Amino acid sequence: MGLIANPEKVTGRNLVRKAAGLVTQSGREVLTEPATARLARLEPPQCADTRALASRCDLLVVFGGDGTILGVAREIAGIPTPILGINLGGLGFLTTSSSARLAHTLEQAWGGHCLLEARSLIEAVGLGRAQQPPEIALNDFVISRGSVPRLIELEVKVDGDVLTCYRGDGLIVSSPTGSTAYSLAAGGAVVSPEAHVFALTPICAHTLSSRSVIVSLSSTVEVRLLSERVETLLAADSQTRFRLAAGDIVAFRQSAHAVHLVRLPGASFFDTLRQKLNWSGSSV
Repeated sequence: MGLIANPEKVTGRNLVRKAAGLVTQSGREVLTEPATARLARLEPPQCADTRALASRCDLLVVFGGDGTILGVAREIAGIPTPILGINLGGLGFLTTSSSARLAHTLEQAWGGHCLLEARSLIEAVGLGRAQQPPEIALNDFVISRGSVPRLIELEVKVDGDVLTCYRGDGLIVSSPTGSTAYSLAAGGAVVSPEAHVFALTPICAHTLSSRSVIVSLSSTVEVRLLSERVETLLAADSQTRFRLAAGDIVAFRQSAHAVHLVRLPGASFFDTLRQKLNWSGSSV
């Protein structure tokens, strides 16, 4: 079993060590990568990096918040090893369980009582830069202005048909999983993970009629930067950034890869929504 922790969350050290002890007591082998081994002061790691770790184990236990899981999902794209997230962050929409329920959660997983959810990855391809491989994201891609507060203009096409031109601070191209992230904060709809759609959500649009648009995940969404002399960036899951120049076209589409998240029995997306967002009907 593989253990991965966010090395910036020192509070997770004892929890990772506790997990390592539980795994060993169950008769299973503990596998780690360098950053986690240093954080938890475990034996020298058996794997060089996260991707190598995922290739050697049948379950990845990830300690952190949604950002940590997003990073792991991007790194292991194409490897079917499921991710069991233990929340050390804030909301934790992608995590499986809280740190207080670590032992119970592991027992449920080892007993075969947990469920697996396949979450689609999305990818971005720069049509003018064919030699560059696709960039992968689980939540979203965000096209946004740089540090100077000036509007940017983006032409958006869906399967070759012009949708509109957005003028504002940028545009979020979100997967169903990412609908509860930046897209939600920008006024986009909450989308069930089972819905095969993109959510296109403008950021601080200059025109009041500009609204979030839902299109099929089988579509290709092309965005062309029209603005000149305005610093414009493309970010994947808020973790990697690329500069765009006027005239650049970026195509967004569903990836051939998916990530598999572990869910406890009885848990549902709508239960999570009620609890995390304090909606009416929440038991929290």
